[in-house]
Amino acid sequence: MADAAPPRRPGELPLQRIRPDLASGDGAGDGAAFDGGMLELPVVERPAVVNRPGGRPDWLRVKLPYGDQFRTVQKAIDDNRLHTVCQSARCPNMGECWTAGTATFMVLGNVCTRSCSFCAVHTGRPENRDLDWDEPRRVADAARLMGLKHVVVTSINRDDREDGGAPIFSETIRLVREAIPGCTIEVLIPDMRGLRPALETVFTARPDVLNHNVETIARLYRRVRPQANYQRSLDVLKMAKTEFGLRVKSGIMVGLGETKDEVLSLMDDFAAHGVDVMTIGQYLQPTRMHLPVEEFVHPDVFAWYKAEGEARGIEHVESGPLVRSSYHAERHVAGATG
Repeated sequence: MADAAPPRRPGELPLQRIRPDLASGDGAGDGAAFDGGMLELPVVERPAVVNRPGGRPDWLRVKLPYGDQFRTVQKAIDDNRLHTVCQSARCPNMGECWTAGTATFMVLGNVCTRSCSFCAVHTGRPENRDLDWDEPRRVADAARLMGLKHVVVTSINRDDREDGGAPIFSETIRLVREAIPGCTIEVLIPDMRGLRPALETVFTARPDVLNHNVETIARLYRRVRPQANYQRSLDVLKMAKTEFGLRVKSGIMVGLGETKDEVLSLMDDFAAHGVDVMTIGQYLQPTRMHLPVEEFVHPDVFAWYKAEGEARGIEHVESGPLVRSSYHAERHVAGATG
């Protein structure tokens, strides 16, 4: 008996035109009401993993936030009217990182112009297309109050703007360095539609680490990142490395239906495009409206991915079920130990 076909997800099935005899609504009509524009939606099969409360393996358990340091970080963020990706993306490491006095600031608002099917950040059109030029100062003040020595700044996509919001990244880098001498900075940027002037604005500010996440293997892009392009993301990383000499970082999620060979092929692409640091973590479904988990990857596989990536020429691979792009980010600066 042949093996059952693997589950197919949205984006992997073609749409078909509805039969005219069904268009009248009673299944027996003559199709007179059919206007030729209706489509029959594909039936999507169940994922390989049942996503239910309490259904995660033990290695994905996390500690609840606690302690004075956690409250100090929360107060600094709230007082400065800032957003963090820790909160917006429901990061499982928020308790650990905030308790340790670290956070990832999210600039340019908290409404993203793209609708990636894995992400918990709100999607829509920002009410105000203008940039908040006071935001870089507030980030710098919060980082100083928190006593940070390494700052991570990211953003949502701002495809509504030709500059992609790049000037805010540049100004934030400048003001953080001014407020905290010796502080190192990582920026996790969107692809900015590959527009060179926008990317150059960020790159010429010379962050200590330039991060842009590819997120998944090329085959899954239509389903996972429908408004992005795999090669465009690789080109952003290569531009940062070859033209500006920056330390380059990128990350992916696993458990979305990729194969091990596809992950290894992606690692080869990373090495060929100058990636210095790679992060690999388990995809976790934020809500029922998001893509389901296809597989809970075992920690031993994450350890194997780390060894394989470094053997392929990537200097440092941070790989584990709870690893996220900014997890242990202070260790990813050139010359850092730990």
